[in-house]
Amino acid sequence: MRSAFVALALALAVTPAAAQQRYPSSAGELVVETVTSGLENPWGLAFLPDGRMLVTERPGRLRLVGSDGKLSPPISGVPNVVARGQGGLLDVVLDPNFAQNRYLYLSFAEPRANGNGTSVARARLNANGTALEGLTVIFRQMPTIASNMHFGSRLVFDRAGALFVTVGDRYSQRDQAQNPENHIGKVLRIKPEGGAAEGNPKKPGWQPEIWSIGHRNVQGAALHPQTGQLWTAEHGARGGDEINTPKAGLNYGWPVITYGIDYSGVKIGDGTSKPGMEQPLFYWDPSIAPSGAAFYTGDRWPAWKNSLFVGALAGQLLSRLSTDGEKVTGEERLLSNLGERIRDVRQGPDGYLYLLSDDSNGKVLRVRPAR
Repeated sequence: MRSAFVALALALAVTPAAAQQRYPSSAGELVVETVTSGLENPWGLAFLPDGRMLVTERPGRLRLVGSDGKLSPPISGVPNVVARGQGGLLDVVLDPNFAQNRYLYLSFAEPRANGNGTSVARARLNANGTALEGLTVIFRQMPTIASNMHFGSRLVFDRAGALFVTVGDRYSQRDQAQNPENHIGKVLRIKPEGGAAEGNPKKPGWQPEIWSIGHRNVQGAALHPQTGQLWTAEHGARGGDEINTPKAGLNYGWPVITYGIDYSGVKIGDGTSKPGMEQPLFYWDPSIAPSGAAFYTGDRWPAWKNSLFVGALAGQLLSRLSTDGEKVTGEERLLSNLGERIRDVRQGPDGYLYLLSDDSNGKVLRVRPAR
């Protein structure tokens, strides 16, 4: 496996870049290269064991990206999506046993009678990577809402093999984030085949899939490499974007407490704290609109190990949060002159960082140290 990764790194290193730019950082100069372009609003990225990438496009396409940057035709068999507003085909994650079972999971805005909602489907990627087979919807956010906003939608497997699913408050239903009888504004934890995972809170009145409540719109999520704890990056309104570590049965406050205000300038909720509601580990004010997130565990930047990298949409930057256990100890803002809305962040098997730019001509970008 190591030799395959070395071969991949060499292949990527010689891939002609459509663009190459340099940016300063605390660990030395960074080079940003375009691996491929021509993706329409790419949303989620996952590396296959052979080093190729799966990338979702929000209008409803799933593509393979080769080590040479070549885009495959759309993979057939993806679910139908509502590609309006913030909706569409969203995250993609591989099963922990993908090498044996070829299962992958997709989150998406599902069209339904009288509205839509965040759903998760499981399917097998066929041997030649051209089609999904046996697609089954394993989770549907309920109730169905007529809204094109706040689908949340990051997918993360935990170390027990359960799947975390983040779902938004659908914008118009924000008060329901405090109602444990539904899936609005929650972090959920399900089995790979669907249904509530073992070890969920089982609190009276809570839907069995719920892990935590009081979330607005989580679009970044990653497991801490040392502790296995879930960390999330959550959109606030005007101000109040948050980093949280959602734990079983806890309430993260939205919309009762927040460090932000409404887009109109009106106060939201009761202030910034309240008994029984958790404080964020870190928040941004003004907002950067955080999206994909990944912890760094590679050797390319040893000083950055265990840093959490978070992409920013409105902020058009890459935020590096230094961590110490369950604390954020500082922030470094990177690539602020790149001029791209960064939708997703992943560490590649070569130890470099890979980004998705959210644009009608979206790109896969590789970030590496300058040689």
